[in-house]
Formats: sequence, structure tokens, C-alpha cells
Amino acid sequence: MSAGTSASLFCGLLSAFVLLVSAVQRNITVEPGQNVTLPCRAPNNTTSICVAEWSRADLGTDYVLFYREKRIDPDNQHPSFVNRVDLQDGEIKDGDVSLILKHVTANDTGTYHCRVVKCRQRQSLNIPTPPISSIHLTVVDPSSLKESVSNGGSMIACVGHIAGLLVSAVLLVAEL
Repeated sequence: MSAGTSASLFCGLLSAFVLLVSAVQRNITVEPGQNVTLPCRAPNNTTSICVAEWSRADLGTDYVLFYREKRIDPDNQHPSFVNRVDLQDGEIKDGDVSLILKHVTANDTGTYHCRVVKCRQRQSLNIPTPPISSIHLTVVDPSSLKESVSNGGSMIACVGHIAGLLVSAVLLVAEL
């Protein structure tokens, strides 16, 4: 293998690794029946927030929570979240739009996205904004966790596989 090909392969692997690392989201695991707070804070929170949205892709066009005009708007809220969600700070002071989800069930498992629109951006409400926070919530029955550990610890095998990939990448770099 030529030096140019090796360098190209290395750069490709490094790019894929950097992309993988940058795409990591926050994971939260809770037991059924608990309340959980999904954190979200707007960057540069000196400007007031006119719109805050919590969504989950599998809900279609329904929201987990939609806040506008200084109140939670129940229109288009998914029925499973009615009377079970609230903002940690109802006035959204200091850019905190963290979501409180009450009495979680297995059906609440999924990836939640938080988006905000600052008041100075009000004219662009129809333009989709990227999420400022993505959180994968997993609701797990404690008895299934015990069963998973007693069945050989598949998590340990997964970590071992990732470690093996990282060692391979280091060896590839050492060969260059």
C-alpha cells in the first residue's frame, strides 16, 4: 500500500470517527413511574425565547410540548403527553427550557429534540431550526436490567468490540 493510499485511508477513518463522536447524544435511563427532567438550555440566553418546542420524530407532527406567547400551547400536543409534561422553569428564565416528564412509561422511550426561537428571530418561525438538545430516553424495568446482566453482560461485549475497533485504528496509525 502506498503512502498516499495509507494517508487517504487514515483520513477517511479519522473523519468517520470524528463524525461518529460529534453525533453522540445524551442518554438518560429511568424506571417506569419516575419523573425525569430532560435538560435543555438555549445558547446565549440573554435574548428572550418566544417559542420552545420539544418533539420526538416518531410522533409525526404532534409535539411533546409547545411553548409560545409565554404559555404552553396544547394544540397539536400528542395525547400521551397531556397533563404529564411541564417546563422546569415556566417563565423560561436564563434560557432554561428543560422538560419535566411525569410518570414515565415504556412508551416514553425515544429520542427527544429541543428547539427554540428567540424573539428577535420571530419573523422566521416557519424555518425549521436544528435542535439545541437531543436526548435519548430509555425507560427500563429494573428486573430486565438484572436479567441482562445475568445473561452474560452483552454491554460488556459491546464495549469490548468498540475497544477492539479503537485499538485497530491506533495500529493502523502506527503503521503509517
